[in-house]
Amino acid sequence: QVQLLESGGGLVQAGTSLRLSCAASRRVDVDRLYSMGWYRPVPGPQRELAAQFSRGDRTDYADFVKGRITISADSHWNDVYLQMDNLSPEDTALYFCKFSTSMGACWGQGNQITVSS
Repeated sequence: QVQLLESGGGLVQAGTSLRLSCAASRRVDVDRLYSMGWYRPVPGPQRELAAQFSRGDRTDYADFVKGRITISADSHWNDVYLQMDNLSPEDTALYFCKFSTSMGACWGQGNQITVSS
């Protein structure tokens, strides 16, 4: 089972930037990979998508972050990053990375971002 290790969160002021990283514990079989993305909790058991890469070179961004964040990955599709710019207090949340594969999905442990006004 692949484990995902997140880093890069913290306490920042509004208007500044932050970069989250998510590293897979071992090489991911690209042929089995459906998507790599970042999510954050919403009321209830769900997590809402912030950004993701999908098969077919598709990139999706949620409306609440469009124009302010950029998702990227390393050339081996083992690590995924989330660059967040012009942060606001509304971005305060625990952000989770997720890899979806033909073997199932795995989640990172969560990375807290707190934005002060």
